[in-house]
Amino acid sequence: MQKISSLLLATGLLLGSAPLAHAQKAPSPYQTRFKVDAPISVGLGALSITGLLLVQQKEGLTDAQLAALNKNDIPKFDRFSAGYYSDKAQTAGDLIVYPSLVVAPALLALDADVRGRYGQVLGLYLQTMLAADATFTMSVGSITRYRPFLYGTQGGGDRNSKIATNSFFAGHTAHTAAATFFAAKVYHDFHPDSNLRPFVWTAAAAVSAAEGYTRLKAGKHFLSDNIVGYAVGATAGILIPQLHKKANGLSLLPVQGVNVNGYSYSGLSLTKQL
Repeated sequence: MQKISSLLLATGLLLGSAPLAHAQKAPSPYQTRFKVDAPISVGLGALSITGLLLVQQKEGLTDAQLAALNKNDIPKFDRFSAGYYSDKAQTAGDLIVYPSLVVAPALLALDADVRGRYGQVLGLYLQTMLAADATFTMSVGSITRYRPFLYGTQGGGDRNSKIATNSFFAGHTAHTAAATFFAAKVYHDFHPDSNLRPFVWTAAAAVSAAEGYTRLKAGKHFLSDNIVGYAVGATAGILIPQLHKKANGLSLLPVQGVNVNGYSYSGLSLTKQL
């Protein structure tokens, strides 16, 4: 999962300094502002880096600690998967999450209307993925939860690795959901009257659920880890585009002024455009 974080950071920080709004051929339902979006993207990238640094400070389990693990200490809701392990499920999950990060925006590029504003859409996509990634890295960097496979006997050298403490929450699931739900949301907003919208949303939900299932069967995450990861990713995929909608939606706008004491101020305001 750290490979995803590093890739997103490198790409996001590289493009975060470029304006997100340009003159395009097709009308767009979104409004982006360099003075707002660039600092937000850079800030999210900084949080992701901080989370990765926190992960590097964690320590793996000793053999004695592994031997002392008891699945009865796991909440009943998650206990059924304690000891799960599957290399095939791990591989299947990798074959879903990594392609989805590329396929989701690539499919949007096939749409003529989206393609006309693709620079703007790509900027929103990077911001979305950075938001999901920052939430993920800060969580795994700050929270220690042992992966399900540690309660069994498989896993080899990974059993003593620091990443074996990164169960909460499911990063693969979160990134997959962020990518697929973003694609569904953008298609929805560009084509509000399309009969294909239910199928697009269903595909996004199904692909993300499939990724969560592979992570569960692989013994990498408990059910609750996947539910949280799914929710975080889906929220980022929907909320970031929604915050940039031009009309009848919430927007982040820069504000400046002078307060009653005569001091100037500046910042961001969350407003609903009518």
